This record gives sequence, structure tokens and C-alpha cells, in this order.
Amino acid sequence: MQSHYSKYQSFEAPEPNWHVASSLPEADTGANSATRFHGQFADCMEMYTSAQKVAEYLDAHQNWFCRCAQPMKVEPLGKNAYALVIGRFGAFGYEVEPKVGLELLPADQGIYRIKTSTVPDYVAPGYDVDFKAEMQLVEAPAGSLLQSAPAIKQVASEITRVEWQLDLAVWVQFPKFIQRLPKQLIQKTGDRLLNQIVRQVSRRLTSKVQEDFHRSLDLSFPLKSRQRREKYEG
Repeated sequence: MQSHYSKYQSFEAPEPNWHVASSLPEADTGANSATRFHGQFADCMEMYTSAQKVAEYLDAHQNWFCRCAQPMKVEPLGKNAYALVIGRFGAFGYEVEPKVGLELLPADQGIYRIKTSTVPDYVAPGYDVDFKAEMQLVEAPAGSLLQSAPAIKQVASEITRVEWQLDLAVWVQFPKFIQRLPKQLIQKTGDRLLNQIVRQVSRRLTSKVQEDFHRSLDLSFPLKSRQRREKYEG
């Protein structure tokens, strides 16, 4: 991904720890049954300054969240919540454009949590989402965490890792022509699509937040090797 700011180089986080559960049972959502897809994901993004400065930035999400979430459509819902339109995704000729409300809770003993929130006057057409995420800040001298990247030491004496975990469940009520397909095929395809959505959104959001954070504090942002960029652009 190319940087929006000429002073900084776009950054992609290391390969995350993705795990998507498979062969999950259907969940009863009333008169009809919906297929449940579930994933657990973990990754981190690195900020080249103290945890205190990173916390101050995260606490003021009203100043950056809508901007960094683009090109997703974002609408603030009160002080700490947002409605996001993730994008259009689909398979087997069936597409949905997920819209989900997310509430960014204030830090509690150093843990930041994000959970699903109700979007006023909106009823999801044939799907439901349960989003549970946690983030914590881990601060250390740059050399102790990135011994294999000595260039980091030239621009920062300390580094803060924003480590996050996401537990995501999605229920989809498929139309009848999809329900006629083998359940194993539907499950496998849905799992892969869920993985794709989380991977795409998290990489893009991580890159934009990192750039915005370092730019807002006029901090240097270390260059990444061409090999790393090609890995994630390929």
C-alpha cells in the first residue's frame, strides 16, 4: 500500500496469527436457521514512541477513527461508537454489504475493548455480527523487540506494540438456492471469506493508523525493506 504522506513509508504488520474455526453447527435464530461462521484472530501494530503517547492517541479516537477507516463508510454514533459499512462481499452469486456498529470502550486497567453496538433504525438484512476485540499496549526498548531491524534504533529509543485479539462470529441466513449446496462447501467458503475480510480490513486500518499516529506527532517512521512490501502487495 502506498503512503498518503511523502514523509512516511507505508508499513504492513508481520504475518498475523489467523485462525478460523470450521465445521461449526448452525445456530437457530428463530423461525429459520442461519449458518454460523466464527474466527479468532491476533496481530499487533508497532508505534515508535512511549505507551503513554500511544494511549493518548487511542483515547482520542474521535479525532482519527473516521479518517483512518476510509474507504469504509463511517458514521459516528454518539461519543464512542461508529457505524461502519465494511464493503461488498459474496460467493455463489450471493452478496452482502455488511454494516456493523462498533463501540470503542475506554481503557480498563490498560485494556482497550471493542464490541458490537446497535445501529439506530437499521436492521441487518439476513446476517448478524458479534464482534469482541481487546487491545493492550506493550512498551519496551526498541532493540529488545526488534534486534533483527537495527534501523529502528536510529529513529526510536522505545517502541510500543499494540497487541490485539479478535473473536468474531457471523450468522448468515442464506437464500434457498444457496442452502441447496453442500453444507461443507458453504462452511468452507464462508470461513475463507471471513478470513479474507478480517485480513483486508486489519491490514489497511493498521497501515493508516500507524501513518496517522506518527505524522500527528511528527515522529520518524522507519523504512521497510522492498522484500517486505512486495510480500504484502503481491
